[in-house]
Amino acid sequence: MFFKRKEKNPIRIVDKKVHEWKYTTCGYCSTGCSIEVGLNEEGKAVATRGNANADVNRGKLCIKGIFEHELFDAAGRGDKPLMRDKPYEPWKKTDWDTTLDHMGSEIQRIQETYGRDSFAIVSTGQILTEEFYSLGKLARGCIGTNNYDGNTTLCMASAVSGYKRSFGSDGPPGCYEDFEHTECLIAWGSNLPEQHPIIYWRLKEALEKRKFPVIVIDPRVTMFAQFADMHLAITPGTDVALMNSLMYVILDEGLEDRDYIDKHTKGIEAVEACVKDYDPVSASKICGIDEDTIRNVARLYAKAGAAMGIWTMGINQSTHGSDGVVGINSLALLTGNIGKPGGTSLSITGQCNAMGTREWSSCSGLPGYRYLENPEDRKEIAEFWGIDEEFFPKKRGMAQTDIFPAIETGQIKGLWLVATNPMTSMPNTARIRKTLEKLDFLVVQDAYADVETTEYAHMYLPAAVWAEKEGCFTNTERRVNIVRQVVKPKGDSKTDFWIFKELAKRFPNGQKIHFPETPEGAFNEMKQLSKGGDRTLDISGMTHDKIEEACGIQWPYREEDEDEGVAGGDVKGSSRLYTDGKFQTADGKANLIPLPFIDNNEVPDDDYPFWMNSGRVVEHFHTRTRTGKIGNMNKYSPTPYMEMNPDAAADLGVKHQSYVRIASRRGDAVVMVQLTQRVSRNMVFIPFHFHDCVNRVSLGLLDPHSRQPAFKQCAVRIEPVDQDWAGKLNVERRTY
Repeated sequence: MFFKRKEKNPIRIVDKKVHEWKYTTCGYCSTGCSIEVGLNEEGKAVATRGNANADVNRGKLCIKGIFEHELFDAAGRGDKPLMRDKPYEPWKKTDWDTTLDHMGSEIQRIQETYGRDSFAIVSTGQILTEEFYSLGKLARGCIGTNNYDGNTTLCMASAVSGYKRSFGSDGPPGCYEDFEHTECLIAWGSNLPEQHPIIYWRLKEALEKRKFPVIVIDPRVTMFAQFADMHLAITPGTDVALMNSLMYVILDEGLEDRDYIDKHTKGIEAVEACVKDYDPVSASKICGIDEDTIRNVARLYAKAGAAMGIWTMGINQSTHGSDGVVGINSLALLTGNIGKPGGTSLSITGQCNAMGTREWSSCSGLPGYRYLENPEDRKEIAEFWGIDEEFFPKKRGMAQTDIFPAIETGQIKGLWLVATNPMTSMPNTARIRKTLEKLDFLVVQDAYADVETTEYAHMYLPAAVWAEKEGCFTNTERRVNIVRQVVKPKGDSKTDFWIFKELAKRFPNGQKIHFPETPEGAFNEMKQLSKGGDRTLDISGMTHDKIEEACGIQWPYREEDEDEGVAGGDVKGSSRLYTDGKFQTADGKANLIPLPFIDNNEVPDDDYPFWMNSGRVVEHFHTRTRTGKIGNMNKYSPTPYMEMNPDAAADLGVKHQSYVRIASRRGDAVVMVQLTQRVSRNMVFIPFHFHDCVNRVSLGLLDPHSRQPAFKQCAVRIEPVDQDWAGKLNVERRTY
């Protein structure tokens, strides 16, 4: 008997009727993917695709990038300036002149009454670099407050601090191409497949061509750990002890590159003395990794022809995050793995333009990696801007994490938040709520009017989002790429660049300082300031058009490189820093720094018996202000949930997909339980994207060098909760 074969339904891709594709750069994470947004005949954004000519992503996108065009029409966008006398009162719509006049007068009133530093500014990692430069000019040169920082303190401050301590300057020394050359990769607290899927794809592509060991160090069995050759399930917060032990083995067995150490570093004697206390037997009792594994990993790393270390928030968001970065740098320096193909210490940045704020915002100093503490730097920028150098402070003011306690004590009376939402991103939410209520004047500038912090604001400034603007982003590997304007700003919202430029006119120094009319004009100023000597951050050979034609250019890229052709993407800029072994220190040598391990973490006890760890999932970005409103992403992960070990759950009578309350010494939250072997019996894991969850219980102790909070380690207990009530709460959460 013969049966007629049924035809399968062919896969059909819906025709979005794209009339025109426009080049731009993804505005989510720091990978820096080149993308194209498709517009229909009415000019509406209807599709997104990867740019095949771009070296970064080579045509590929993650799920967030695929649906990024939906951001333009997402719910909650603001389109009119709003003002009110007191928080909780009804908002009044107004016009921009009235709004900015009032804002300028209120800032000056507060400063005249309480002092210049009584008004603070907290910026972001998500606006364009030309906007960062203009905000820095406004904050440092016109408003004059020294309490000005970015929310990148919450994610990248430890990387910045560690790079400066080791190499004398910020700036990741490696690039994605290093995956194609390395012979050993150690990932510290990084879950690339979910945090940075396209970077992970670059790694997988390299592994398909040439096998090399991949070692993941993480307390949890992450997706990356599952794919790795070795997974070291480290005790939370003990990375420095493990790093010291790896250095012990390398030095004890003579595996170091002594020639490189002697020529290009200083401080080896102090490091040798320090790591003697961290032999593998002693260190294993601290970090939970057995001594044989420590020796094996040290040998794999040191004997490789080229080895690299990468990390993300698992290192940075710690009470000793800066030391952890220094430790990764020191391992690279000891083995000669800086400045060569496949050898690097590469921080994987979180926000799309966290590098831009580090380079040009003047948050931690002055533009172009200049220091307020350096008289020559203050004089140079004052002359360039046309103001008195005495207007600048002589040292950096408060970091973001110090600004909020200063509001509590009355030192700071006014606050301007630019594209950041501390009610969702800062640890200890209950404390932040009370802090914001103390302000005399709070301004929220954001693309979304419904961000949680606007509840406490006196003024709301509607800003354009992502590709409603034009300017540059810098990605993790120092690649400058261009964001082209795809559609016009929504309603009466304005670009951040325009807001900064117009507000400057309300201050006396704003009459002296020239603010260019276009982002390209600001970029030309940045080019001028990037020139000179052996400055690594040199973009003087770039132009907006050249950046687009090359699909991104890595700095340094100097004027003398301008003659290189860009056809076919030939222009790359400089893939790596410190290739000549010269660093940005006074004597040109990198610093090897001893790192005694100090265990100041909150640890589980009888009252709070579980470690709580946090991290990301692939569907969401940060606090879900954007992705929580995109149906095709939010539907995969709409509910705050907690991974819990089945054996621990059985002990407490907790069932899969039931609700529980987690409680710490600071607060509590309700989550749905997902039973899994990915976490150990004494640990739980919660994605940090849900604002009414992780940061209600997180610890928030600060790293002494970077002032970055420790989000990753704290102790919690698990309590039963009424299931009907929790279910109703969850329904309310889903209606974002």
